[in-house]
Amino acid sequence: MSTMPNVEVRLDSELASLLNDPNRKLEDVLREYIVVEAYRRREISGGRASELLGMRLSDFMAYAGRLGIPYIDMTEAEWHEEVKTALEK
Repeated sequence: MSTMPNVEVRLDSELASLLNDPNRKLEDVLREYIVVEAYRRREISGGRASELLGMRLSDFMAYAGRLGIPYIDMTEAEWHEEVKTALEK
């Protein structure tokens, strides 16, 4: 079992207010922002993003689309990796 490092992040009040969601813990909101941005930058695959967010791949695809991030925007090699990840579930 791996341990997660603790990271302290200082935010000014304006930025903190952008992350405020009374229905969710701040760490969950930050996790989502980081994962979605890593996916948007193509640093992680959609399959990996869905795993990190605890979502089914199809739910993540729909979520990314609602955020204006196209899911199907990849090379052939990237497509094969996505199919492989989906079939492993």
